[in-house]
Amino acid sequence: MDRRSFLQTSVGTGLAGALAGCASPSTGTEETTAATTTSTAEPTTDDTTTTEAGGSYSVSMVPVGEVTFEAVPERAAVYCSGYADMLVALGHGDAIASVGQRSRFPTTGYEELGVPVATDQIVDLVQQGVSRETFLAIDADVHIIDPNWLINVFDSMSEEDVAQVSDRVGPFFGNTIFRRTDAWHDYQYYTLYEAFGKIAELFQETERYEAFRSFHDDVVASVSDAIPSEGPQAALVWGGADQPTSFSPYRLDGNGANKKAFHDLNVRDAFAGAGIEALSTGNRSKVDYETLLEVDPAVLFVRGHEGKTAAEFEQSVLAFMREHETASRLTAVQNGQVYRGGPIYLGPIQHLYLLERFASRLYPDAVPGELFDRTELSAIVTG
Repeated sequence: MDRRSFLQTSVGTGLAGALAGCASPSTGTEETTAATTTSTAEPTTDDTTTTEAGGSYSVSMVPVGEVTFEAVPERAAVYCSGYADMLVALGHGDAIASVGQRSRFPTTGYEELGVPVATDQIVDLVQQGVSRETFLAIDADVHIIDPNWLINVFDSMSEEDVAQVSDRVGPFFGNTIFRRTDAWHDYQYYTLYEAFGKIAELFQETERYEAFRSFHDDVVASVSDAIPSEGPQAALVWGGADQPTSFSPYRLDGNGANKKAFHDLNVRDAFAGAGIEALSTGNRSKVDYETLLEVDPAVLFVRGHEGKTAAEFEQSVLAFMREHETASRLTAVQNGQVYRGGPIYLGPIQHLYLLERFASRLYPDAVPGELFDRTELSAIVTG
């Protein structure tokens, strides 16, 4: 063991059992994937945090199990950027060493809250190459990544690669929470805030987490009191082109962290009962405008455009739809209710900003302006 030996995995059968049950890696990445409701297995490990003699502490999270730390990690490799957002929320944004793709790591509000993140200093794993060599070069104290995600999604990663990275630089600690459609994920899922709590334990920031969670609860409660109990029927799709003609469907009636803002706003799934499956590692089907016209959602959310402003989105995607023979017949297009669909990987800060954005579009009379106090949230995030 090198200088990272102060980080010790104590996984026992946790990681070994999880990895032994993995299927062969499949091709493709998460850019056009979605989430639906999936039954979850009971936890396979003790989901607790324990403090041991000498200042070390142990944290447990399915599927890896228990991991023991002698000190708070200073450098963390992340794939799903919702976990990076959690680190920013906990005051550890400077620990982020990597994300899956920098372009899919939204930083909305960071400057406003006084926690800017230099994304150009963060390794883009897809660009660099998701491999054992890349992780060894990053040299992180901990990898906040579900190892099964790497093994089942990337041909370049194997169980042996994960074990070597864990042994030589730092352990894995994470659960794929953004969607719930992958057949290989046959163990416990965590909600956004359950996972956030685990990361808080890992970084010894439970007090800050509790303050953030209380702030979140108040914001969501205030929104819930102001909006109808039954929201509009909407379709959520991925269509990253400026002139999209086919889309990857998501299911708003399913679970997964990236649906939280929609659920908080009581948005109903226009695809419910239409026999349309959400995308996953194993399902890459698409829908066209004819299919969308059959369900004719009142609102259409299109992912893949978070790099655009609302005006840029309207001038490109919505303008194209208004001129398209079939798309122009959609109720959502005719009423101008086609919006950017938000990021795939959602963390606690991004959730609040997205909740505000969606609420102001869907319920402009009830939520006409800012949804939450920036000064109060900044005080929590900056400590």
